[in-house]
Amino acid sequence: MEKLELRVLATDSTLTLWWEKPEAAARDQAYEITLDGGEAVTVRCSHHTFEGLAPQSAHEVRLACVCGGEAHSACVQAVTLAARRRVDVTKPPYNAVGDGKTLNTAALQRALDEATAQTCICFPAGVYMTGALRGHSDTEIWLDEGAVLQGTAEIADYLPRIRSRFEGKEMECYSSLLNFGELDHASGPNCRNILIHGHGKIASGGQKLAWRIIEDERERLKEFLAANAEYVATCENNHTIPGRVRPRLINMSNCENVHICGLTLENGASWNVHMVYSRGIATHHCTFRSQGVWNGDGWDPDSSEDCALFASEFYTEDDAVAIKSGKNPEGNVINRPTKRIRVFDCYSAYGHGVVIGSEMSGGVEDVKIWDCDLRVSMSGFEIKATKKRGGYVRDVVVRDCVIPRVMMHSVLYNDDGIGAGIPPVLENCRFERLALTGMYQATQDTGDLRPCPPIEVIGFDVPGHEVRNVVFRDIVMANDRPGIVIKDAKDVSLINVTSQQEV
Repeated sequence: MEKLELRVLATDSTLTLWWEKPEAAARDQAYEITLDGGEAVTVRCSHHTFEGLAPQSAHEVRLACVCGGEAHSACVQAVTLAARRRVDVTKPPYNAVGDGKTLNTAALQRALDEATAQTCICFPAGVYMTGALRGHSDTEIWLDEGAVLQGTAEIADYLPRIRSRFEGKEMECYSSLLNFGELDHASGPNCRNILIHGHGKIASGGQKLAWRIIEDERERLKEFLAANAEYVATCENNHTIPGRVRPRLINMSNCENVHICGLTLENGASWNVHMVYSRGIATHHCTFRSQGVWNGDGWDPDSSEDCALFASEFYTEDDAVAIKSGKNPEGNVINRPTKRIRVFDCYSAYGHGVVIGSEMSGGVEDVKIWDCDLRVSMSGFEIKATKKRGGYVRDVVVRDCVIPRVMMHSVLYNDDGIGAGIPPVLENCRFERLALTGMYQATQDTGDLRPCPPIEVIGFDVPGHEVRNVVFRDIVMANDRPGIVIKDAKDVSLINVTSQQEV
């Protein structure tokens, strides 16, 4: 009997349990989960939430399933959090105004500064305009249905600049809308135990703020850009360098034990949720939106560990998920890999899908993805790196997903800067029970689908740096699509790869 491990995410009235899908589990595996010996609930996803529980109450949760003819079980003792005193930001002494016009930065920052481990900062329905805010350890934030924490589109509202990391480089960036922790690649967590939840929305200035910052930064760097035209020409486009200072929606640096759930996370001026040098970050039952925002990723673990994302939807202009660990040569020197990342039961309605890289110079390992529907995406699932990166990506498993294509390959963009001296190593990856449509989403118009190779494995043309040890097993591809592409690769196995009329 295989013993599963149940992970617990608690609030004062809910327990969310999640577990890794067993190796022998069926594509549509059924699980039975019980609370305190009550009636079993049958679910067909690897998570479940019990609601309406009493604060600080102890419970026994049991999980059971039969897969591959073998019984699997788990049991965990879980305790809900203590109820905190609710602090309504619209009441004295804060008197925030949710009229969508009044700037509430000072009032909301005071509320966050005065928050304790016994209080919960609450936003009733309304639109609360604000600039950048900074939280601290043991902060809880709750947004009622209809509550919007809305960042402005004014550059000055995101000052001061703070030490951050963008596209693999540590630098001074504008403060994000919500900021937790202080960046320090040489140390561990300095901000802990954050809970951000509810039924509302956290949004920022999106495209308008992004372009204002890019143009302002372009003017500020005018002399540098003119004097370094050759270097600028190696960047992805002429927005790349001035765009790197844009704020995220939620920025977590050196954080530990952060739980984000139930919210719409929308229109950061760049990425929406970015965790750097952090661990124990869980995000679930959220909706990510950044359509129209150039370079608008959804959820980006960066040199971080033990991060889980599930039961979430993505409507993003760029990557839904981008797993990173720094860019050459800085990422090689800092050498903080991203590892133990789990992404499951997620849906992409537009965007690039789930991506590892291209900033992966610190290494990426132990990534598992399952039960995701990414058919409406541009990249599907992609591992990408440039020849300069160094570092590695290894031990990746993708199972039971519907996606346009799988790509493990070298790319040419985002290749500015000094190289590591050696190419990366991409190895030990397994893709099982995937439905590959061979049709990628080319634009936001969901009708604009274009054919693509369902499998593309292209390594580096340097001995020892070919893509290696990759298994595709039980793969179904659509007929009449471009063929499989394999180049500069070793030990690539195609086992029970079939095609049918429609996928």
